[in-house]
Amino acid sequence: MSFVWIVVAVVAVVYVAYRLIPAKGVKSVNIEDLKELLKNKSSGIQFIDVREPGEFRSGHVQGFKNISLSQIHKRLGEIPQDKPVVLMCRSGNRSMQAARILNKHGYTDVTNVVGGMMRWNNSV
Repeated sequence: MSFVWIVVAVVAVVYVAYRLIPAKGVKSVNIEDLKELLKNKSSGIQFIDVREPGEFRSGHVQGFKNISLSQIHKRLGEIPQDKPVVLMCRSGNRSMQAARILNKHGYTDVTNVVGGMMRWNNSV
């Protein structure tokens, strides 16, 4: 019985580590740098909040478009591959998952907001 628990624990640790380790080729940005990116309207950057619509409606960063993680596969056509993409969620975990999805579909300029809305709300 203890062997099963060891295997479960190892799988859980690997899963958590996978979700927290940045995806290959994905850049990270902190809140202060994000604020600078948002000021540059002519940059062509696509700002995408991957939280669910209810979360987005309850508060979001101006300039971000809502495409939830659960819908991102279906809505890839709304995200041009030739422009930089900045992804945000509540904490940075779902946006990292979205970054992995975009990478798998050929997006090369993807950035994740470290700490997401939790850090943004603490900085305002």
